[in-house]
Amino acid sequence: MRELFRTLPLMCVVLLVPIVPFLFFGGQLSDWLRDLQDNPPEPAATFALIVGLLATDILLPIPSSVISTLSGWQLGWFWGTWATWLGMNLGAMIGFALARRYGRAFALYFSRGRDLERIRKVSDRYGPLVLMLTRAMPVFAEASVLMAGIHQLAWRRFMPAIIGSNLGIAIAYAAFGDYAERHQWLPLALAVSVAIPIVVAGLARRWLPGGTQETVEDSTEIESH
Repeated sequence: MRELFRTLPLMCVVLLVPIVPFLFFGGQLSDWLRDLQDNPPEPAATFALIVGLLATDILLPIPSSVISTLSGWQLGWFWGTWATWLGMNLGAMIGFALARRYGRAFALYFSRGRDLERIRKVSDRYGPLVLMLTRAMPVFAEASVLMAGIHQLAWRRFMPAIIGSNLGIAIAYAAFGDYAERHQWLPLALAVSVAIPIVVAGLARRWLPGGTQETVEDSTEIESH
């Protein structure tokens, strides 16, 4: 119970991060979404943009949950699922291939040393299953892919875990976006799609095994170059 009371204020702050901007800028966001709905881009262009954004998620700070929700809003749940699933798979494959090729030094450019160490400890226990367990967790999803590459996991073991878990996540987000579009509450849906991954990542950071001081120092040294 004591741990709950110590964690509760932090979780409230985390939840307010996406909600406060929505309260202040909700009108402008609604106007932008309405204009996009009235003058939508070509479906093929939207599909390609979603795939491209999600494919670079492991290298750039892309809000993948928001992009995935928007895919369902713009393309419907079926094509939104395909666009999200393809983009997420490409992103994971790119990060995995680069980590296999360039190793730990590369991974530390795109993930914190402490997060990589946490994933390493969980991987030692659960193996490739950690790829599936962390797919819906921001930061740790990327760290698990990079760690699998560092450890030279075979492609035949990497791909099934990624493809299956990404499909479930893609269906969920695309269906959520499609449902929000039909009920006209997309702005709130976007706030929720930001808040939930943040909460999940916050809980994961608290309960997963911690990284070592040496790993943190390594990360700082790499990032300083």
